[in-house]
Amino acid sequence: MLRCLRAPVLLPLLSALIASTVQAIPKITRSGRYLYDSSGNRFYIKGIAYQEQGEVVASDDNPFGEPSSFIDPLAIDAACARDLPFLQELGVNTIRVYSVNSSLNHDACMNAFSQAGIYAIIDLSTPLNGSIDRVSPSWSTNILDQYTHTIDVFSKYDNVLAYNVGNEVVISNTTAVSPYIKAAARDIKAYLKSKGSSALVGYAAINGQSTWRGDLADYLSCDPSNSNSDSTSIDIYGLNDYEWCGDSNFQSSYAATTNAFSDYNVVAYFSEFGCIKSPPRLWTETVALFGSDMNTVWSGGIAFSYFPASSADGQFGMVTISSDAKTVTTSDDFDRLKTEYNSISFINSPSQSSAGASSYPSCPAADSNFLASTTIPPTPNEAACNCLESALSCQFTPLTSNYTAVVGELLDFGCSLLGQVGSNACNDIGGDGAKGVYGRISGCDPTIKLSYVMSQYYESQQRQASSCQFGGNGTVNSRVSSSLTADSAASSCIANPSAVFTPSAAPTNNAPAPNGSSTSGNNNTSGALSISYDSQALLGLAAMGILSVIGGIWTLQ
Repeated sequence: MLRCLRAPVLLPLLSALIASTVQAIPKITRSGRYLYDSSGNRFYIKGIAYQEQGEVVASDDNPFGEPSSFIDPLAIDAACARDLPFLQELGVNTIRVYSVNSSLNHDACMNAFSQAGIYAIIDLSTPLNGSIDRVSPSWSTNILDQYTHTIDVFSKYDNVLAYNVGNEVVISNTTAVSPYIKAAARDIKAYLKSKGSSALVGYAAINGQSTWRGDLADYLSCDPSNSNSDSTSIDIYGLNDYEWCGDSNFQSSYAATTNAFSDYNVVAYFSEFGCIKSPPRLWTETVALFGSDMNTVWSGGIAFSYFPASSADGQFGMVTISSDAKTVTTSDDFDRLKTEYNSISFINSPSQSSAGASSYPSCPAADSNFLASTTIPPTPNEAACNCLESALSCQFTPLTSNYTAVVGELLDFGCSLLGQVGSNACNDIGGDGAKGVYGRISGCDPTIKLSYVMSQYYESQQRQASSCQFGGNGTVNSRVSSSLTADSAASSCIANPSAVFTPSAAPTNNAPAPNGSSTSGNNNTSGALSISYDSQALLGLAAMGILSVIGGIWTLQ
């Protein structure tokens, strides 16, 4: 049955709920491969994906249908008040949010969800320049700063269950990206520990081919040093699994996958589920997912999706929102999930005392199907990168603030010019996750990498001013001595390019604003970089290479 309720009715209800609830939400911790609340009871993720889909521009470069923008659902107070009664009606205890804007205020939403007993799994990545690229990956200062700043903003909330460092970044032909994901997990885990946070570090994986799916899971939870250390391991592994379609059963849908993860060493859950290939969606998979067939392996899952979302497989979503954003209309999908979710009884075993501690085995060996070195990228060093930037002879000075796409074009162009003069300087800005080799500047912001490439070319041309033009986007740094080269500056500033250390907080006056973010309601949106092209900035760039495909945010199978 379709039902609707208007937001003005919900605001007083929400206020009353918060006023009448004083007990803090229980703290969730990990023991071995299971989650437990503060009373020692087993905790299962009974969740739903909670984010409106951003703009999706269909193209050959975007086969996954990934959004190029996002709407931060935790920054729209009225929308959270509108939706909370429906989330409670479903009986969810967790929401998953795929991108947030750390420059906005999230107090009302996060506190309301906390009072209602709802945790949040927050993906740290954002579309475009805020995620690890599948094709040209890097673990760099701009992404690290974005991740740590988001953590700083959300650390005051008691209902953050986990932070994901990536979503479906690794696919069948990009397994060499895996070391970058592992490096992100290492540094974010160290950062959380330095802040005294108990939030978990996770990754959400595509349900890929059996030839590499297990290797990826094992790789992200292994110890390359063979010392049984958890320092580079994720805490919680999410699998976006849509195997159960229609009126199926455990044996024909989930049995093989469950068996494959039977000996997994950290928490595992379904970070997305809810096949739409054989409608209607009956949601009977929840009986298996939370039942005795699967509870010893999995810790619940996230139903996809509360809001409408389109994909190559069709339309997801359990509610529709009116054009004035005030009315929620539920669907039969919603009602069926509500029935199934509210019939679940959690199996409280094993006990926390018998769960044991996780062990961290050696990493899987690379092979033709899984190309991932156990040598992972170093920690991005912002101080060293800033030192380098100030010492470079030719600096990137874009003609437009919307310079994201211009950086990619110019990097391609600059590296092609260096190749023509026989220079291999672009090796310094890249890396190879299959070989475990990372350039000494690979952890720097893309704009600094570009300044380095421009300086290398400028110096190869005997410092002719015209060779620092780059379509009007380069400026000679008159403060740098002509005897100082880009190579010597890199050697001086980045003396230990393989260093691993605990990251520090991102500077608040230079905190990265998520790309393409938007919101509505009573919050302001920060000025984020977009992929808009400026005609002046692109002058003279026609011969440049095409910008690499940007890797995965909110991807659907």
